[in-house]
Amino acid sequence: MRVPAPRLPLLLFPLLLLAPLTACATGPALEDRGRVTASPGDSRHLTVGSAGFTESDLLAQMYALLLNQAGYRTSLITVANRELYEPALESGGVDVVPEYAATFADWLNAKTHGSGARPVGSPDLEVTMSALRRLATPRGLTVLEPGRAVDQNAFAVSASYAHRHHLRTLGDLGASGLKVRLAAGDECVQRPYCAPGLRRTYGIDITGIDPKGVGTTQAKEAVRGGRDQMVLTTTTDAGLDAFGLVLLADDRHLQNADHVVPVVNRARAGGPGVTRALGRLSAVLTTADLASMNRQVDQWRRLPKDVARRYLREKGLLS
Repeated sequence: MRVPAPRLPLLLFPLLLLAPLTACATGPALEDRGRVTASPGDSRHLTVGSAGFTESDLLAQMYALLLNQAGYRTSLITVANRELYEPALESGGVDVVPEYAATFADWLNAKTHGSGARPVGSPDLEVTMSALRRLATPRGLTVLEPGRAVDQNAFAVSASYAHRHHLRTLGDLGASGLKVRLAAGDECVQRPYCAPGLRRTYGIDITGIDPKGVGTTQAKEAVRGGRDQMVLTTTTDAGLDAFGLVLLADDRHLQNADHVVPVVNRARAGGPGVTRALGRLSAVLTTADLASMNRQVDQWRRLPKDVARRYLREKGLLS
């Protein structure tokens, strides 16, 4: 449920990349199944993909910079649609992408078993990663270790509202008995991790959904002005402070484990060199770090590559 933010101009697909996109809709063809069990590859020229919103651009830039330092040549490509970049990842047109564990697990599950398949992502990271790897491996994909950073659905209220009612967590809000009008997307009415989950898990009295979108300026303004009491956003939302909003902690773990995780094409980027290079970032990057970098790009109008490079140098990951 991430909202695309201003981003770098889209790069055009090379013609050679477009051809295989439709050929991999259901996983590797039978004649290509051997690459799933073959030794991991280590191509020295890798294409790093971005999904086209600020956070994905930042992650892709950091991946490319770390891979360059590790001796790889990299190219970056932006494909704003998972329906396009995931098949390209399977075919080797794209070698590395930043993903989100639970969201990607559920997407692959629906692709494999149909749109009506029961979701496999869960608040438990270990369970989620196990399901994700089980779905990714037959497609020739390797899912590297998840990082500390998490970009998942979150709920925010005004700081004054939280102070007045002594709220720090969603559990506090449920216990307060307050009636809550929620600024969110239309789908929040039915999504199990939105209004139904808030009622079931926390006992929050959601009186209605104000359909202003996820984390939009209009939604935040409605909460700041008191027309709504809470807004659906994400944990790496960089614009909460500007509206005087604060997140309420998901203390009963309603949301799924959407940890940032690198996914690579096994045949081209499944070797230890890529794993080591990207693992250095996963061990350091936090949710707060991502929110800060998002803010620098979206509000301060800095280029993702400059923000990424500065962060890696500050953390001692880039010389």
